[in-house]
Amino acid sequence: MTSHSGYMIRRREFLKLAGAAAALGTSEFSFAFANKDIAVLLDSVELVASTAPVKWAAGKLQKAITARGGSCAIISDVNALHGAGLVVVVGGDQSHSAKSFPSPNAPLNGPESLRLTPGKLVGTPAIWISATDVRGFVYGLLELADRVEYSQDDSLGLNMTTTVAEQTPNRVRCVARAFCSDIEDKSWYYDKEFWRTYLDSMIRCRFNRFAFVFGFGYDFPRGVTGDYFHFPYPYLVDVPGSKVRVDPLEAGEREKNMDMLQFIARETAARGLDFQLGIWTHAYEWTDSPKADHHITGLNPDNHAAYCRDALAIILKKCPEISGLTMRVHGESGIPEGSYPFWKTLFEAISGAGRKIEIDMHAKGINQIMIDMAADTGMPVKVSAKSWAEHMGLGYQQTDIRELEIPSPARMETGTFSVSNGERRFTRYGYADLYQAGSKFEVLYRLWPGTQRHLLWGDPEMAAAYGRTANFCGAAGIEICEPLTFKGREGSGHPGGRCAYVDVTMNPKLGDWQKFEYTYMLWGRLLYNPDAKPEVWRRYLRHDFGPAFDSVESSLANAGRVLPLITTAHLPSASNHSFWPEIYDNMPIVLGSEKSPYSDTPEPKIFATVSPLDPQIFSTIVEHAQNLLGGTPNAKYSPTEVAQWLEDYTTASSNALKLARMEAHSSDRPEFKRMEEDVLIQIGLGQFFAAKIRSALLFVIYQQTGSPEAGRLALASYQKARIAWVTMAQRAKGVYVADVSYGNIPQRRGHWMDRIPSIDVDLAAMEAKIKDGSIKPTGDLTQASAAVSAVTMKPHRFSAGCSHRVPTSFHPGQALPLSLLLTGSGDKPSAAKLFYRHVNQGERWKSVSMQKSQQTYTAEIPGEYTNSPYPLQYYFELSNESAAWFYPAFNATLSNQPYYALYKRT
Repeated sequence: MTSHSGYMIRRREFLKLAGAAAALGTSEFSFAFANKDIAVLLDSVELVASTAPVKWAAGKLQKAITARGGSCAIISDVNALHGAGLVVVVGGDQSHSAKSFPSPNAPLNGPESLRLTPGKLVGTPAIWISATDVRGFVYGLLELADRVEYSQDDSLGLNMTTTVAEQTPNRVRCVARAFCSDIEDKSWYYDKEFWRTYLDSMIRCRFNRFAFVFGFGYDFPRGVTGDYFHFPYPYLVDVPGSKVRVDPLEAGEREKNMDMLQFIARETAARGLDFQLGIWTHAYEWTDSPKADHHITGLNPDNHAAYCRDALAIILKKCPEISGLTMRVHGESGIPEGSYPFWKTLFEAISGAGRKIEIDMHAKGINQIMIDMAADTGMPVKVSAKSWAEHMGLGYQQTDIRELEIPSPARMETGTFSVSNGERRFTRYGYADLYQAGSKFEVLYRLWPGTQRHLLWGDPEMAAAYGRTANFCGAAGIEICEPLTFKGREGSGHPGGRCAYVDVTMNPKLGDWQKFEYTYMLWGRLLYNPDAKPEVWRRYLRHDFGPAFDSVESSLANAGRVLPLITTAHLPSASNHSFWPEIYDNMPIVLGSEKSPYSDTPEPKIFATVSPLDPQIFSTIVEHAQNLLGGTPNAKYSPTEVAQWLEDYTTASSNALKLARMEAHSSDRPEFKRMEEDVLIQIGLGQFFAAKIRSALLFVIYQQTGSPEAGRLALASYQKARIAWVTMAQRAKGVYVADVSYGNIPQRRGHWMDRIPSIDVDLAAMEAKIKDGSIKPTGDLTQASAAVSAVTMKPHRFSAGCSHRVPTSFHPGQALPLSLLLTGSGDKPSAAKLFYRHVNQGERWKSVSMQKSQQTYTAEIPGEYTNSPYPLQYYFELSNESAAWFYPAFNATLSNQPYYALYKRT
């Protein structure tokens, strides 16, 4: 009774203080706590606060405090405070303990929202964690744990003065990890401590889903060697009544595999993460594969579908934590397109599971039959589209797809790929026509492991841009194929770990994921909240790099813009199997000097004809050269601008890295060396591509005009590119092993040093072509000289001196009027065009000239065009006699959406 009476007195005192703060109309409440004795109060009346994931997160906070020399008790009753210096209250808005805090100015809206409010509880300094659901509470507790771990003073990072409230625009924020090589992957698959630390990191980074993927090792079951788990069912379960086996497989190995899958599923769910299982291959026979490590016996076309159904049903029963399944349903799955009875049978395992299980179907080749079949199970359905083909582009959804992805009679196939390489060809590398109103599914994006798979990446601006575009037109979110995906694929694995360092002391201690901890942090936190404060990642950098943290951040950010820009502006192959810009296979500038290593690229297959991945707003090298020689303004971003951006970013990264070396306490620590070496490689790549792009432009000008100046500078620029590559490769020779392996052919493995000979062949061919005198000057070279100057000088893009009010919605069947107001600043246009399109990559863009009245340009999207099931997107092109430019334009970090999109219908 005495204790309760004391509590009520202290409570009344605090309510007076809280009332005073509320009267001032502020969400700030300053406090300081006197000691490191901290209590975490899990409100006993708050059911969500007492769930296992929340208790787990409270334990992580407790461990962090203890590691920093404090003490922490987890309690369920305020009477157990016993002199704590600070109390962390975990409870919702209806929590009894929360009533002593100031009324929050930031309401909680939507799933996974959280709020951290400073105040006092019975006279004790306190932080109140409130949330809308279990995951929100977990994030709140882990936010405090991060602050404690990375704090640099006695406050343990917990001396809060201002309410922090966050929510996410992306319902799905997923990391996918694939098993591709028994040589490289078995070690971590069976390592329970690896999984604990890895999954800890994923939830701390605020991902909400983890996908574990089988069957990613091959796109086609041909030439198979390393096939462990490729057809996963017989590696995991024994189906009663079937004689399906893996040959060879050691006794007890199947049970061991299943035990580990169950462990992974339990540990994932224990942290509040959803567990998604990916089964990308249902083929059981390998063709032309005499060196296959394993064979599946006991299956034939008659029992195949029923076996897969029954095996999947067992897995779903043994792993009740599985909340979703991802499946490739086009021909690369091993099931010929159009084999609908197979999928209908397989889906019976899902509909019969007795719980909600999301079906996620890969978008390539998807059609309404497959969508209806999945929806008929009664389960939620997602269709997952590739973001930027099989690569990583800039932080927006591409404005248009390449011409090669557009269906045409010449490209139509029959048989296994009759859908995905037929009339549904445009579904291969984007969101296609998935945004129809009234669909039975949600769109989910998948960031494929093409552009950035091995080198450390870290650009906060780009990650935030993805956070804003992952929910493009109402999409559910995005799944990130994590770094090192496909390592050791197609039987190319090596013993000794996936990071492939020459010096094994550079390997991170907790597992390969630890090298990319900063990458995960940026993706996870900025997908959760694209407007997150920089302190979120800077406290980590400060912890690892000390006073060099801001220079490291700048160096990584600028280096991280190199490869996504190259991918967006110059894509010789949409397939990650062919184009790997990290260890680039040289494409010839000179026709005939060597065979192009890329097949899905325009004719003639040379560097200058390569299409941008976004051809609507980026121009090719040939197109830009023709514009320069013809004096024709083109609003598209030019290869000259791309080269300049690459030079600017690499210079900024290099300067920041030099500063970081001087500022760092020790540049010999593995963390610093891993960062430094990967940044230097990306700088070298940026310098190489910038110089090669300029060389190719100059060579086209030389070929078309015979300008000796253009020829001389083309050769000099290619020589500069070679020096950049060789300098980078020779240093990388001491960092990475000779075979950095992501596949079974030279294009997908090897080292930067291996690529030098093909550069030399092409360079020699260019030199011979220029010196043989076969190309003569043609007439007046004035225009050629002007074009050369434009290529070699820093380009100037006109600024958009205008503003535009974006409508909040549109009415199908009614014209949509749009206007552009000239503001008086920037460059003056003499004409303007409106470009518009349905959000449907199966269609092409339309344009209309805008009418000017005083300082306003106007145009409208016709009512017959808005009368469709698709959202709308549009942008503006401004021009005068000498130039053309876009509105909206890219920002300095190329991290914004260069068009507007409307998906709300009235």
